[in-house]
Amino acid sequence: MSLPEGDFETIRKSLLGWFESHKREMPWRDSRDPYAIWLSEVMLQQTRVDQATPYFQKFMAAYPKVTDLAEADQHDVLMLWEGLGYYARGRNLHKAAKVVANSHGGRFPASYEELLKLPGVGPYTAAAISSIAFGGKHAVVDGNVIRVLSRFFGITDDVSSGRTKRTIQELADELLDPQKPGDFNQAVMELGSLVCSPTSPKCDECPIGAWCVAHKTLQTSAIPYKAPKSKVPHHDIVVAVISDNQGRLLIAKRPETAMLGGLWEFPGGKVEHGETFEQALIREIQEELGIQISIQREFMVLKHAYSHFKITLHAYLCDHTGGTPEPRSSTELLWVLPHQLADFPFPKANRRLTLALMEQLRG
Repeated sequence: MSLPEGDFETIRKSLLGWFESHKREMPWRDSRDPYAIWLSEVMLQQTRVDQATPYFQKFMAAYPKVTDLAEADQHDVLMLWEGLGYYARGRNLHKAAKVVANSHGGRFPASYEELLKLPGVGPYTAAAISSIAFGGKHAVVDGNVIRVLSRFFGITDDVSSGRTKRTIQELADELLDPQKPGDFNQAVMELGSLVCSPTSPKCDECPIGAWCVAHKTLQTSAIPYKAPKSKVPHHDIVVAVISDNQGRLLIAKRPETAMLGGLWEFPGGKVEHGETFEQALIREIQEELGIQISIQREFMVLKHAYSHFKITLHAYLCDHTGGTPEPRSSTELLWVLPHQLADFPFPKANRRLTLALMEQLRG
């Protein structure tokens, strides 16, 4: 599953020539600033370019240097990140900035191995920063690269398996242009985005199509192969919008180590088998806060999908009737007025709820 070095050189030239003519304009594209490259690569994980671009611009305006980000409050960082999803990226972004500022004098390490030590930086991100900013000879492997190379080399094994991913990494390292590793890495990813798409790839426009096994054997619809996923689980979640006698609402901050850590939410939890929604809500509030509530009515029902499960969120308007709230499963509790909900970072589903609440309850 390898080609002679001479052919590799021809392929590299063809791909780099295509990239120079067809690459999209992006605010970070021609930068060699490792901070900008790192920020863009973290944002582009699990996120499309058009979605990430305005967030990148907001972050660069608010924190033009990594030391500015390091000095920021996490609350403000998560507020800027809100809506981009996969919030561990935002928390790790802040942590890594502090490491760069405090342990590296505000300068990103050029070494691939040192980059890997930064919070939230894995092999892909380290390879991207190393190759684009410093000319390091490290090949990136993301979803686009996996698709391009599995078709190019005719890999029919399950690309979600660790063994196949290691094979693709080895091939990517072998194919990488040692003279222009950063441009070559970007070229392969751009080819996957613009030409070698998951469905209906534009093979006639591909600069390396003449060497592509999947194209020559008419297997582009079968490659890459991924084993069928198991059914995505669904959970009903109940949350309480609890009001006190001053018209304030109770919100809770999620633990740093939990999913969506550092974000705020309305207290509640999963409906267990055999429970009604109201029974589950009363139980959850007692377990999480140690207080009593009176349920007024259901306010809103929201559906939301995460990477590995789906939820239906049932929000109930409630009154606080007894007890002092204790942060038993959260790190902090606050009573806030409806208009103040805009000042806190919330997960996407909860944010939709806060917007509806502010519209109805402000006054």
